[in-house]
Amino acid sequence: MMDSNKPILKASSLRWKILRQALIPRSSSRNGILKFFLFSITVCRHLLPILHFAVSTEDQDELDTRRISRRTTNGFNLIPSFITDDIGDEGAGGSSVSHCFDHRRDRRVCYTLPIDGASKLFLKQRMDDVADLDDFKICNKYDIDNTGLVCHWPSEDVLAYFCLLHPDLFRCKRVIELGSGYGFAGLVVAASTEASEVVITDGNPQVVEYIQNNIAMNSRAFGGTRVDSLTLHWNQENVSNISGSFDLVIASDCTFFKEYHRGLARMVMSLLKKAESSEAIFFSPKRGDSLVKFLEEIKANGLHFSVTEKYDAEVWKLHEKFSNGDDSWPGYEKDHCYPLLSKQRSSVLSKGR
Repeated sequence: MMDSNKPILKASSLRWKILRQALIPRSSSRNGILKFFLFSITVCRHLLPILHFAVSTEDQDELDTRRISRRTTNGFNLIPSFITDDIGDEGAGGSSVSHCFDHRRDRRVCYTLPIDGASKLFLKQRMDDVADLDDFKICNKYDIDNTGLVCHWPSEDVLAYFCLLHPDLFRCKRVIELGSGYGFAGLVVAASTEASEVVITDGNPQVVEYIQNNIAMNSRAFGGTRVDSLTLHWNQENVSNISGSFDLVIASDCTFFKEYHRGLARMVMSLLKKAESSEAIFFSPKRGDSLVKFLEEIKANGLHFSVTEKYDAEVWKLHEKFSNGDDSWPGYEKDHCYPLLSKQRSSVLSKGR
């Protein structure tokens, strides 16, 4: 029975507790308490998808921050992985890789792709759980969010798995990934689909440094596919050098921030070739009305879209398991965790199909 004299913590209070845990360890060591207050507004904005809380009617004393936080090491785990410091003979190796590796905070994660030959990809990722205030300075400077450095997001796992299952979609095609984070899905396309070119992009120059390192570390896995990285902000006005260049645009969990919807929709429209087979493939949870609002912008930019809920039997099976309270993913909620598949293409070209 709940003690009626004991104060009940609101979910918003628990969210601030998560924020405090993320920032205080670093700020204290740098005599940065003042920095904490100066950056608090910025931090709240850029950590929203990480700290977004679940509304619950149960006793708040029984809720811990792992169930409230949306930052998660959980996921669909469709592609097996493990942490390793050894890339063996399969990675590119070389001084360009080793000089970029910070053993204090970075780890190499090995992903085994379930395809012929059991190909492996090695990704350099941050593995610490403490936010760095310097990251938010860069967020302010470039008007971008920090989510690409935070973790490997579940929707990207699903996007990468989808690409593995449908290699014919990408064969001999020019592909660009938006908001790539560490570049996992783009690297999977490059290693497993015989795409002619893959460009892996993010708006955060810090993230693009990780992408560049990951491309170098896996260069032997790409065969004849050309792979490049690019710093690309969705509100960037001049993209004339790559406008109308790509058969496929792919992205995962890129629709959370509504202030970027218009720029993202315009970017998709700009990047796609004016061809009947060109399309954008997005995996994104609903997250309230954020996905709906983004698709409204897609429609406003003259693109036709479709949304599919049950696009893969294995992903849906896992979703049902987590929805039924499986302990391997605490706090799982469909609205925030299950990515829907949306495809976008020119509405003018689509009418002729």
